[in-house]
Amino acid sequence: MASPVSTESGTARSAPPAAPPAAPPIAGARVFHNFIAGQWTAAASGATFADVNPADTSDLIGTFPRSGPEDVERAVRSAQRGFARWSRTPAPVRGDVLRRVGDLLVARKDEIADLMTREMGKPLAETRGDVQEGIDTAYYAATVGRQLAGRTVPSELRAKWAMSYRRPIGVCGIITPFNFPLAIPTWKMFPALVCGNACVFKPAEDVPHTATVFVEILLEAGLPPDVVQLVHGEGDVGAAIVAHPDVPVVSFTGSTETGRSIGEVCGRMHKRLSLEMGGKNAQIVLDDADLDLALDGVLWGAFGTTGQRCTATSRLILQRGVHDTLLARLVERAAGLRLGDGRREGTDVGPLIHDAARRKVEEYVAIGRAEGAQLVAGGARATGGALDRGFFFQPTIFANVRAGARLEQEEIFGPVLSVIRVDTVDEAFAVNNDVRYGLSSSVYTRDVTVSFRALSELDTGITYINAPTIGAEAHLPFGGVKQTGNGHREGGWEVYDFYSETKVGYVDFSGTLQRAQIDTYLGTPD
Repeated sequence: MASPVSTESGTARSAPPAAPPAAPPIAGARVFHNFIAGQWTAAASGATFADVNPADTSDLIGTFPRSGPEDVERAVRSAQRGFARWSRTPAPVRGDVLRRVGDLLVARKDEIADLMTREMGKPLAETRGDVQEGIDTAYYAATVGRQLAGRTVPSELRAKWAMSYRRPIGVCGIITPFNFPLAIPTWKMFPALVCGNACVFKPAEDVPHTATVFVEILLEAGLPPDVVQLVHGEGDVGAAIVAHPDVPVVSFTGSTETGRSIGEVCGRMHKRLSLEMGGKNAQIVLDDADLDLALDGVLWGAFGTTGQRCTATSRLILQRGVHDTLLARLVERAAGLRLGDGRREGTDVGPLIHDAARRKVEEYVAIGRAEGAQLVAGGARATGGALDRGFFFQPTIFANVRAGARLEQEEIFGPVLSVIRVDTVDEAFAVNNDVRYGLSSSVYTRDVTVSFRALSELDTGITYINAPTIGAEAHLPFGGVKQTGNGHREGGWEVYDFYSETKVGYVDFSGTLQRAQIDTYLGTPD
């Protein structure tokens, strides 16, 4: 089978490897495969798992390989071959491949949004936005292919040049979550690829179909097959990628607990690691705020993606003067949100991703009650008709939540909002900061002084003024502080530093031995 080849002038395109035909052992189901060593292939063990629609569990999307360490080993070996070729491809040519990826995503935007909603549940308006983030990231990465700049600086010695440049690192392990099945893989893989690395991609087992289509698009755009490997499976696949000695770079988005374990392994093995983990984000509404705007913001921030975002608004900090009014309006609006299949017109809130997620939300509702918080909206599974076939839960609001309570401190990853009343701006800021996470924050106020105080004093990686805690843009860095991450950023310009090494070069054309920083410093003129 033909594959793209590397030349001095770039990468020639050819038809990507064809996926094998569907062979459904279950009526209506398709059989999907890994993509390893340039071929679509089953797991070495032959084991599979099912991918179902969380809005309708009778809707079987297909079966996917339940891979293991043997599959990871094959993928890494192939990725090493891909890296050897791709790293020598000029960066502008690598960027051109990603530009073509963006073009293909534009052409297939509605199709991908539909399959993504079927697979993970959020409404079509949100999955279209997910694809758009991938498009934006592709076009941004394409331009960076011509901007991977180092620096040329003066040498302290005569007849000598000093410079730096960026060079690729190797095989990157990419481990992504379910909630942004396309956007988050593009945040990680496009910068890795434009920098010249190869990728071993392990998507969440809840969204394997979107990942498969994404890899098909990469190949169609002209990415050499060995440069990307797709390995489906569960946690043991991710663990095998993280622990593999020939994977020097790992990027993970998921829970803080899992990220901590990954950090321990990567620390022992001296790997470069980017962690994007949990959040317990607060929207602060002060007495002078535009309440209509604040209400729209918290509804979107708390219940968009059914609360399954690391940036979701899970805390609402209300100053006493607006507390009662805004809370009453919020409860009324939340009761009017329409739950259902995200592909149906008029759906506001889709299902949770699986039953374990729904049971976790139920546990936190019980915790909130036990802690003495007042349940003012929701608090139970959403049932009746088509809702009985999926993992639906009512948008839930607790009032009178005590700062420091578990409900206020711990990430739930579901449609549960805790409302905390405060008296002053200083108290609001202190409550915002008194959690172990530090991803996103939001303040609604008309006071410019308070706005700039918030930008400075709120201990989060992102702060929004008069906007909800969600809504990051692809061309700015994304990430948090404290137990949200480990200092690296997705998106924007900073991520390209993560996926490349700085190499320094000196060129001495003096024809003599010059000993820098010793006893022959020639900084003074003749």
